[in-house]
Amino acid sequence: MAFQQYDIRALANLLRQPGEDSDSDSDTVCGGHSYGPGHVGPEKNSKDGTAEKDTKQSKDIWSADEIPEGSEFDSLWDQRPQPEYSIVYNQNVRTEDIFLQMGNKTPSSSSCERMVVKIQLPNTMMKDISLDVKPKFLDLRTPKYKLGLHLPFTVKEDESQAQWDGGESCLSVSLKMIREFDFVNF
Repeated sequence: MAFQQYDIRALANLLRQPGEDSDSDSDTVCGGHSYGPGHVGPEKNSKDGTAEKDTKQSKDIWSADEIPEGSEFDSLWDQRPQPEYSIVYNQNVRTEDIFLQMGNKTPSSSSCERMVVKIQLPNTMMKDISLDVKPKFLDLRTPKYKLGLHLPFTVKEDESQAQWDGGESCLSVSLKMIREFDFVNF
């Protein structure tokens, strides 16, 4: 069933406010109110349940909570190369998970508890490494390398561990992931 042109006009006549000009072609005015891009999306509600307007008087383009974590470490002028790295996921399995398949563990990364970031830092000494771990960002700095890594999962920075292997020139950072409970992780 296709709508005809007269069907759309009949619908527009039904939606028109009383006393409104019948040949008005204004799409941005409805009931005497002008609408713009700021009216798209859900309304903000106050504590008493009524809709309230955004009373932000600042001329800022965005708020501090809209800036992604770790962006303060990004620098376009820093020409140090990014080291090679890999991310490996670990999970704690027991005998019944492997042999009896009685647990709820699967081989996928959705059942993992830890994320290990292995970073290759050739010709680097441990004393030169500066490491900062945030819930969604890992920042590593050395005199020769710079790595700003946005993590795929939120981690507990307090329960992170780092281990330096001088023979391999590799830093292994073990991060405990914060996982939401779902049908796999319960």
